[in-house]
Amino acid sequence: MALPPKFKGHRLTFTDPSIAARSNEALHTLEFYLDYVCPFSAKLFHNLQTNVIPHIKATPTLAPRLQFIFRQQIQPWHPSSTLTHEAAVAVERLAGGDAAVFWAFSHALLFNQPAFFDESVAAETRNQTYRRLARFAAQQVQRGAAAEAAAAYEEAVYELLRIKEGPVGGAQGANSGNAVTGDVTALVKAARASGVHVTPTVVFNGVAVGEISSGWSFEQWKEWLEKNIV
Repeated sequence: MALPPKFKGHRLTFTDPSIAARSNEALHTLEFYLDYVCPFSAKLFHNLQTNVIPHIKATPTLAPRLQFIFRQQIQPWHPSSTLTHEAAVAVERLAGGDAAVFWAFSHALLFNQPAFFDESVAAETRNQTYRRLARFAAQQVQRGAAAEAAAAYEEAVYELLRIKEGPVGGAQGANSGNAVTGDVTALVKAARASGVHVTPTVVFNGVAVGEISSGWSFEQWKEWLEKNIV
C-alpha cells in the first residue's frame, strides 16, 4: 500500500537517500501495524529498534534492499489509543516528516506505554491526557534543549492536540476535532482498507506474514531476513 508524502516519516530506509534515489533496484518492504498501547506491539518494536534495525544497517546485503513502514493501527477498545496516535502524528508534523524523529518518539511512546493505559487516563479529561502527551513529547524530542525551547515545543504539540471548548449541544462546529483529526482520519481509512485487525501484524511485500510474532528472538529475525531479502 502506498504511503502519502505527508506521512513520509513513517518510512525508514537504511542507506543514504541520495544513493537510494540513484538505484533502480526495487526495495523489499516490511510494514508493521502497531498500536501505541498494545503491549505486544511494544515488545516487537523494542526488538526492532534495539537489535534488528542496527543489524540491517550494518549488513551490506540487507540495507540497500529493504525499507520499513510504520502503520499506525488504532485499537478503539482502548480510548487512549487514539490520543497516543494523534500525539505521534503531531510530532511527525512538527519534525517535517523526519523519520528519525518519528521512529525514536514511537519507540519512547511504546516503551513508556503504561503511562497511557486505560487505568492511567481514567481520571483525566481528554485535554489533560493531551497535555501529558505533549509534555512527554517535549521530554523526548527536546531532550537536552534549553527549558524555554522544551516548553515552546510542548505548547506546539498541545496546540495540535487540544480540543477547543465550545458550546454544548448541536451547535455547528462543536464536533470539529483537533488539528490532526484529518491526518488520523486518513491513517484509519488506510488501515481499514488493508483488512488488518490484530496488532502487531507484519506485512511483507503486500502479504501478511503470520509466522512473525512479537515473541520472535533476534536470531529468528536474522534467519528470516537472510532467507527473504534476496
